Amino acid sequence: MRLLLDENLPKRLKNDFPGHEVFIVRDKGWNGIKNGELLRLMVANGFDALLTFDKNLQHQQNFSKYTITVFVLNAPINTYGELAKLSSKINEYLGQNNIPAGPILIKSD
Repeated sequence: MRLLLDENLPKRLKNDFPGHEVFIVRDKGWNGIKNGELLRLMVANGFDALLTFDKNLQHQQNFSKYTITVFVLNAPINTYGELAKLSSKINEYLGQNNIPAGPILIKSD
């Protein structure tokens, strides 16, 4: 799968998803692009999922227009140490055949 890490995530997180093609927003030169345009670019460039710390994104966009999954990471802070605790849950989803499009909230136990 092709995954994009939003600019609000530590780039080190991309190493937590072996077997997937993972980019950060900076890799694509998409820094500062607003969410709606970012989602359009992702679809046009064949991405399957976005990982973000932006909890408002799920309420700001009409996801019926997009075919991608958005993993909304919910942790106390967006450090690698905290977010890495959520990686196994994300990898469980990535191992499924049919991941639903739209937002999926991933939170720590």
